[in-house]
Amino acid sequence: MAKIKPSKGAPYARIMGVGGYRPTRVVPNEVILETIDSSDEWIRSRSGIATRHWASPEETVTAMSVEAAGKAIADAGITPEQIGGVIVSTVSHFKQTPAVATEIADQIGANKPAAFDISAGCAGFGYGLTLAKGMIVEGSAEHVLVIGVERLSDLTDLEDRATAFLFGDGAGAVVVGPAQEPAIGPTVWGSEGDKSETIKQTVPWTDYRDGSVEKFPAITQEGQAVFRWAVFEMAKVAQQALDAAGITVADLDVFIPHQANMRIIDSMVKTLKLPEHVTVARDVETTGNTSAASIPLAMERLLATGQAKSGDTALVIGFGAGLVYAATVVTLP
Repeated sequence: MAKIKPSKGAPYARIMGVGGYRPTRVVPNEVILETIDSSDEWIRSRSGIATRHWASPEETVTAMSVEAAGKAIADAGITPEQIGGVIVSTVSHFKQTPAVATEIADQIGANKPAAFDISAGCAGFGYGLTLAKGMIVEGSAEHVLVIGVERLSDLTDLEDRATAFLFGDGAGAVVVGPAQEPAIGPTVWGSEGDKSETIKQTVPWTDYRDGSVEKFPAITQEGQAVFRWAVFEMAKVAQQALDAAGITVADLDVFIPHQANMRIIDSMVKTLKLPEHVTVARDVETTGNTSAASIPLAMERLLATGQAKSGDTALVIGFGAGLVYAATVVTLP
């Protein structure tokens, strides 16, 4: 029997650089109130959201991703030609095939990298980060670009009082590369498909194509069920990620949860009993829920504003439609 040569890559992987792109149009709650019966006070009290960004026709999934990717590559101090893999997490790129990752790879000037899309909702960044880490340690790529990007304004029903105010657009990217010591911890991830109906697309694309429904598909959710699941179950997952990394909450510098809802974030902070010295990302207030883009966008803002610094230890956790989740501990670039 022939012996297959084992794979051999870097001993560990790390996040080397981060970049983000937020569309130029800022949409305050007053605009949302034009189509739903609510108030600015109600929206802020329920979600913590004051504004969000909505993309123009020119700010496509590809265009936003290219902007974020360029910043991440520059921040990592490498060239586009050194990118050996491009992973894009999105649920709002409406062309089923080819993968938008291939188009992005070409536009940034990468040299024939592996390129593919994943659909893991709001946990997509964590999924992409884990895959990138595996590629680097396995040796199939030296540097991998992970992008979370959404144009959720295209999937928002502006007449749905439960969700019209939640979603925003944007792209966040990181470059993952080789490391000589652990800088991305073990991932705690999974799914609870029995709860998949709590966050979903209203109808399949085929129903819209066939004329079975007149209204374009949108994202809908059972708000209370999602809130309870996120608060009680995701705090457990976050703790499992800390345990897997061999650290405690006292060792943390930063907490970057998926930016779904300020009440969820605050509840997780309380349940985890995070010390006061831990910086908590609350980017949702001005960016809204950008699904797969929310964690890298929040990470970039914390670093850019000095609220977090290179070398900080951060707990990141994403959770959403599926229901899926992914949590890990990382060293910030």
